[in-house]
Amino acid sequence: MDLDIAAGERVALTGTNGSGKTTLLRAVLGLHRQAGGEILVGGRGHRTAAERSWRRRACAWIPQRPAAGRFPLLAEELLASSGAPAQAALAAERLGVGALAGRPLSSLSGGQLQRMHLARAVGCVAAGAGVLLADEPTAALDFAGQEEAAEVLTTLPVTLVVVTHDRAMAARCDRTLEMAAGALREIR
Repeated sequence: MDLDIAAGERVALTGTNGSGKTTLLRAVLGLHRQAGGEILVGGRGHRTAAERSWRRRACAWIPQRPAAGRFPLLAEELLASSGAPAQAALAAERLGVGALAGRPLSSLSGGQLQRMHLARAVGCVAAGAGVLLADEPTAALDFAGQEEAAEVLTTLPVTLVVVTHDRAMAARCDRTLEMAAGALREIR
């Protein structure tokens, strides 16, 4: 596939389950082995250790199913991993989960955990990430939370690629692409 996304653009990626949307995001992050071709972020590859290190700082990520893990990682530790813990903590407060920072991630509900990951992404952007890859960031949220998350995501000063089945989220983006059988087509 061939995909160019301009700096600052917001792109919604839709498609059926199993069509490769998450795999594409994971490949951009360097978490999925590339079969061929080239993936550039900011004009840079990820073949060398220095390039991989740069990409980890340049790209923020909200996973599809945030894992709480089997170890007692506290929410505040997740926020601190953003690189800008104060900004992530402020975002957690705005998202209504700031008071939960001292709790283990495993004790949070799905929606609370999703909000913590969103707050962490805000911290990553504050720390210098210019790209945000979000995989179903509104899936575990109630209607009000979905609207709030969409507002936060689409107003951040980053290039946004969001995998979503949420039509309201997709409508906030500049472009909507549909993935089917590993191919992309623009639908808006």
